[in-house]
Amino acid sequence: MSAPEQNPRPQMTPSADPPAAEPSLRSRRGLDWFVFCVADIQTGFGPFVAVFLTTQKWTQLDIGLVLTISGLVSLVGQIPIGAMVDRVRSIRRTAIFALLAIGLSAILFAGWPDFAVVMGSRILHAAASCVLGLCLVSMSLGLVGAGGMSARLGRNAAFASAGTGVAALTMGALGYYVSSQAVFFMAAALVAPALYALTCIDAREIRLPARDEAADKRGWRETLRGVLGLAKNRPLLIFCACVVLFHLANAAMLPLAASMLTLRSSQAATVMVAAAMVVPQFTVTVLSPLVGIAAQKFGRRPLLIIGFAALAVRGVCFAWTSEPYLLVAIQVLDGVSAAVLGVLVPLTVSDLARGSHFNLAQGTVGCAMGIGASISTVLSGYVADSMGAYSAFVTLACVAGVGLVVVALVMPETRPGPERG
Repeated sequence: MSAPEQNPRPQMTPSADPPAAEPSLRSRRGLDWFVFCVADIQTGFGPFVAVFLTTQKWTQLDIGLVLTISGLVSLVGQIPIGAMVDRVRSIRRTAIFALLAIGLSAILFAGWPDFAVVMGSRILHAAASCVLGLCLVSMSLGLVGAGGMSARLGRNAAFASAGTGVAALTMGALGYYVSSQAVFFMAAALVAPALYALTCIDAREIRLPARDEAADKRGWRETLRGVLGLAKNRPLLIFCACVVLFHLANAAMLPLAASMLTLRSSQAATVMVAAAMVVPQFTVTVLSPLVGIAAQKFGRRPLLIIGFAALAVRGVCFAWTSEPYLLVAIQVLDGVSAAVLGVLVPLTVSDLARGSHFNLAQGTVGCAMGIGASISTVLSGYVADSMGAYSAFVTLACVAGVGLVVVALVMPETRPGPERG
């Protein structure tokens, strides 16, 4: 096992753009393929979970209970897990343990589909996924530094989207021709190439912020101090509000559109929904590197405005048409928003945390995402049942519009440089 990451990087200052670090080609390629493999693995834990449990004669109540509890673990665990990751000495080693935990959860889930084991495996997967997501962004920041973060996050999003697309097609075929159980064994097997890609990253090139040994000894008191410090960070709180509004508007749009597709064309619904998922993944793969470059050149706020505007327009377009092919085409706008937010969320957190409690800040924003997404499905379902799908889409578009106004008028520019605001 390699030595823990050393050579602390000086904290960035708002007065100038910090230079990008130059990690080795092997480390950069290792991170590329690590992101790709992680996306492959996590795709197996998407809609295939409900499909597999249904084939095992589970009731919808039990399936919903398992999914709800694992979702709550993901939501509630973001902040404490972020604080924990801030205190680890080796980000790469922590990522290895998280990967192994996810692989174990997949094997347990597929091999022993009784309630207690499935519940335990889903909780293990939820917690390990929180750790792995935070480690991935931390490794990216540690490798390239704040100055190279925009381009690096663009590459991460592109490789993640490509991995998700490839895995969705492969696992879908595997589930169709073999069994839904085989999907999870495949997810577990993909841990091996992910671990290999991770070992290609030189731990000595991951430069973390200097550790405060005295703070480490204070334990939970230091964590509480970090939380209170973030609570006083006004730009971070504004950004959290923006993230809540984005996911409040976004999370329910595709499920609602899928319901419309099913009502409009039940025979072709599966194909159309699959296409509606693949189109934005392809768009994200193409746009994410460009978003990373543009974020460094033009700043964060203009791109956030574009992302929120695309989401609002998408909601309006969904409200005004029910044609299956048009609904799929509209999903290009989902790709635009996903590319922007996929790059800008961790990048903005990096700007605002400035090396202090970075993973705690990531966890806080991740919690905001979960809150918005959780409310979204309830809100859209209530409006759709009460007033119809048209009203639900208009409501979601209005929420996106509120987010657009907040970004344009309240959210400050966070890109490091001589001029901020």
